[in-house]
Amino acid sequence: MTTAANTATHLGARALIDLITDDGTFASWDEPVVDVHPDAAYADALSRAAARSGADESVLTGEGLIRGRRVAVIVCEFSFLAGSIGVAAAERLVEAIERATRERIPILAGPASGGTRMQEGTVAFLSMVKISAAVAAHRAAGLPYLVYLRHPTTGGVMASWASLGHVTVAEPGALVGFLGPRVYEALYGDEFPEGVQTSENMFRHGLVDAVVAPERLPGLIDRALSVLLGGAGGGGGAGGAAGTPGAGRTPSAGGAAGAPGAGTTPPAGPPAELERFTGTLVSAWDSITRSRRATRPGLRALLRTAASDVLPLNGTGQGESDPGLLLALARFGSQPCIVLGHDRLPRRSGAPLGPAALREARRGIRLSHELGIPLVTVIDTPGAALSKAAEEGGLAGEIARCLAELIMLPSPTVSVILGEGTGGGALALLPADVTLSAQHGWLSPLPPEGASAILFRDTEHAAELAEAQGVASTALLNNGIVDHVVPEHPDAADEPAAFCLRIGAAVEHALAELTAERAEDRLTARLKRYRTMGLQ
Repeated sequence: MTTAANTATHLGARALIDLITDDGTFASWDEPVVDVHPDAAYADALSRAAARSGADESVLTGEGLIRGRRVAVIVCEFSFLAGSIGVAAAERLVEAIERATRERIPILAGPASGGTRMQEGTVAFLSMVKISAAVAAHRAAGLPYLVYLRHPTTGGVMASWASLGHVTVAEPGALVGFLGPRVYEALYGDEFPEGVQTSENMFRHGLVDAVVAPERLPGLIDRALSVLLGGAGGGGGAGGAAGTPGAGRTPSAGGAAGAPGAGTTPPAGPPAELERFTGTLVSAWDSITRSRRATRPGLRALLRTAASDVLPLNGTGQGESDPGLLLALARFGSQPCIVLGHDRLPRRSGAPLGPAALREARRGIRLSHELGIPLVTVIDTPGAALSKAAEEGGLAGEIARCLAELIMLPSPTVSVILGEGTGGGALALLPADVTLSAQHGWLSPLPPEGASAILFRDTEHAAELAEAQGVASTALLNNGIVDHVVPEHPDAADEPAAFCLRIGAAVEHALAELTAERAEDRLTARLKRYRTMGLQ
């Protein structure tokens, strides 16, 4: 595929910083990167990337003056492992965002990245949650967050912090999209349609505000911040207390924020469904294979078997509906909740999760917020739609907004990895106070076949990578990504009713415990959970 992005010259991180900041004003904020304990092959790759790029990681951060105004700058260096974000890079990003929020200065983010780092697997993938949380807190403090999409910006980066700007502009001729073309070709044996994943096409479809050459960026930033902050030069921002997450949000169920849920009593002890999993261990690939069985019970079976008072809702309320997502009011035992999740049935007939489904999910999040009712999300997807329509419909931005809204939602939240958990479509519904996983549930930044395509340019290493990336439920439990694993005896497809009842009992217990907690304590614990993930 030949596009302008293939022939244009694109600036590296340092060159861009030098171009947009006033002469001699940029000061780095970067501290030595955290140790991710790489194996020998990965350590060698990191060393070679540092030598080639002259950078110690894929992200550079700092502050400088832009037209006399103090601005925090976060820029990817694509020559360092394709600008990919692992645990160390994510920590650097979050520290910079948090510092900008404390010091009340606006942020300019300049991503250029292939997404999350395949060598670090699911833990790196989950780092997008804490970056999104930091951006959400920055925005909640009334501080501008500006984004300059550079060539290329794809994957988990595009579906998180690259799509959360108050103002978002893009570099001319840049490849900008959710799915990297190489992965699409490996999975589908065909090239992605030409001309879709370009800055110019994103502008035509209303997904970016402008296409701007780098030399014009300082003037645009100056105009935007003059409106958003007022005056000329200096820091400061409008509205909100610095560092106060979720400013202006209403408390969740149970009355005033900070008070335990009215009329709720935490259960005396966890049921057998929530005891620490000690079942038979199987390979990650075995779980993946079992999760893909057509007869495996999905969300509809769970609601039919384990819930009561189920009232399905339909669509976004704004003229869109997507069969890939199911939204309902329901009750698990004595616990009322909003349920939203992936529906296995439509995808069997070729209807993958599209952007409208995530807009419908955001309707469910709003209902939970406004009504103070707990939210339960159910993850069971081979991945979001990978198509021209999905790209032009704003799929990446909808994933990012789901992430940001879920992580800051004041209501009690439980997420359930019921089966397959692939890519941004899974990540969009994951952040929660408590995460449960079925024994053969799994979570991965890409289908293992796609990860193999990136690292080995074939799909033959899928099983090997699934194990190495820690996608299976036991690895997710050990890494603190899930809190409890619900067993299967030996496979949910062979005992659908009993399996669904176990999941339902686990959800009921988790909701009962959460609604008895103080709302502010829940949110603090949730933010801490994702902030420290991968650093232990």
